[in-house]
Amino acid sequence: MSDNQTQIDNRPPSVAALFLERVERTPDAEAYRYPVPAASGTGPDDWKSLAWGQAARRVYAIAAGLIDLGVLPEERVALASSTRVEWILADLGVMCAGAATTTVYPQTNAEESAFILADSASKVLIAEDAAQLAKAVERRADLPGLHHVVVIDAEGADTSDEWVLTLADLEARGAAYLEKHPEAVKERVAAITADQLATLIYTSGTTGRPKGVRLPHDNWSYMAKAIAATGLVTRDDVQYLWLPLAHVFGKVLTSGQIEVGHVTAVDGRVDKIIENLPVVQPTYMAAVPRIFEKVYNGVAAKARAGGGAKYKIFQWAAGVSREYAKATQDNFRRTGTASAPFGLAAKHKVADALVYAKIREAFGGRLRACISGSAALAPEIGYFFAGAGIHILEGYGLTESSAASFVNPGEAYRTGTVGKPLPGTEVRIADDGEILLRGPGIMEGYHGLPEKTAEVLEADGWFHTGDIGELSADGYLKITDRKKDLIKTSGGKYIAPAEVEGQFKAVCPFVSNILVHGADRNYCTALIALDEPTLLGWAAEHGLGGKTYAEVVADPQTEKMVQGYVDRLNEGLQRWQTIKKFRLLPRDLDIEHGELTPSLKLKRPVVERTYKDLIEGMYAGSREV
Repeated sequence: MSDNQTQIDNRPPSVAALFLERVERTPDAEAYRYPVPAASGTGPDDWKSLAWGQAARRVYAIAAGLIDLGVLPEERVALASSTRVEWILADLGVMCAGAATTTVYPQTNAEESAFILADSASKVLIAEDAAQLAKAVERRADLPGLHHVVVIDAEGADTSDEWVLTLADLEARGAAYLEKHPEAVKERVAAITADQLATLIYTSGTTGRPKGVRLPHDNWSYMAKAIAATGLVTRDDVQYLWLPLAHVFGKVLTSGQIEVGHVTAVDGRVDKIIENLPVVQPTYMAAVPRIFEKVYNGVAAKARAGGGAKYKIFQWAAGVSREYAKATQDNFRRTGTASAPFGLAAKHKVADALVYAKIREAFGGRLRACISGSAALAPEIGYFFAGAGIHILEGYGLTESSAASFVNPGEAYRTGTVGKPLPGTEVRIADDGEILLRGPGIMEGYHGLPEKTAEVLEADGWFHTGDIGELSADGYLKITDRKKDLIKTSGGKYIAPAEVEGQFKAVCPFVSNILVHGADRNYCTALIALDEPTLLGWAAEHGLGGKTYAEVVADPQTEKMVQGYVDRLNEGLQRWQTIKKFRLLPRDLDIEHGELTPSLKLKRPVVERTYKDLIEGMYAGSREV
């Protein structure tokens, strides 16, 4: 048995225990970096650091403060905040108190927030600011079990009510408690068992109420050890963490970091990513495909704005990068060496100087790899970045499997696959193509929903993912679609809409979101939302400057431009997959209208309901077979 497997098998019962071990081993090493806005209110942020020992003092104070408030082991403490260093400290504080964190997205409205707080029986809510506090105040009558709200950023918040404390108050209370009971937190951590509840994450369902996924402490301890065992991250790494920590993908990254001990720079402001990358200079970061699509569209738009010659150079370089990535990955698979034929390597060197080096610089200049998850990345976009030296390692997992079930293995990564299972995770493909998983990362079940749990979790531990996939002979998994999202046309042909949508995103630099429709129809159609900044840049060049997004989308020139990309897409598809008609949406899809999940995944039923008339219009007069 390998040392890695031994460590996984002999893991401690909780990440709280791993955190205490990390603090003891490297108390003075840097743990977290976080931005503080400039005192003047203008200019760049000032980045501060916390060493592991400094972080621990705050974590222990939060944990002890919760104990002093009467929070018992496994009782729930909800956390409604965007991604910031206090989120991590609070989550660790909850776990070190032996309690369980209920994660709430800050975008969640008051009604659904109240449902999550009530369903989880959360005793305390840690709210980011006055806006999050206001949601709890609005529904206070429906939440008799919520004893306290702790506000991280108290500016503008009414803290006169005893029901409300600031995070500073909680930490002061905890510090006083520790003076009287110095071993209280360590005793709580020592008492945690592997099967004790650590986290409740509510999945954003496409219909009905979200389900609370119960993830015990052992899930996170296993994930921490398994991530370290992949060898993908080292103590010398600097991670840039901006993903929503209420989402399982963001949360799992905090576990891996504690085990490995590297630095994490934390800032959840998506609009600051471009500004932060050259400052943080990360060696790795995780993202969802939409971010890479936006970067790709932005680079293409910038080249187009530079004039015809620059755009031709970009298009040539994009073709070279894809060809180079495919050649080097294929060569590595066959020989173990990532080399390319001489002529292609020479072209790549020229393209690197003209285009790729600038892209790498925009990412901070030190990026070894990006992890992409939560949804499928269009392979052509993956190949583009791979050839440009931005190595995107796709991974795969679900909330129910603690996020990281598969990841591509470093140099041996294969674009278009999600890699191999993490050590300790088993996989098999059912007769109907569904991916089944088993291992220490799988949830305990859905909170208070035994029937729903039984639908997906077999008695022998196999979890039904609802995804369709294929395993290569050497263990690489390729996801082809969601089982429930597969389209069967009226002609009996099966189509994976995500595959067609991904291909369109690689072909059209203006697309933001696309939904392919065709279930029980005799041909496929698409609803297409365009990327506003990229589109308005194009509009200015085509006599449509000064018009709004909706006006540009409604212009025949825009439809003609998009039709050209649809025609290019159709050239590479089977006849029954081709998009016969499309409609451009008057606005982009978003989280606020419920069309995207907080991790930017498409909610198909919601979009199809909202734009039912547009869809029906594309089939009006057609003869259904």
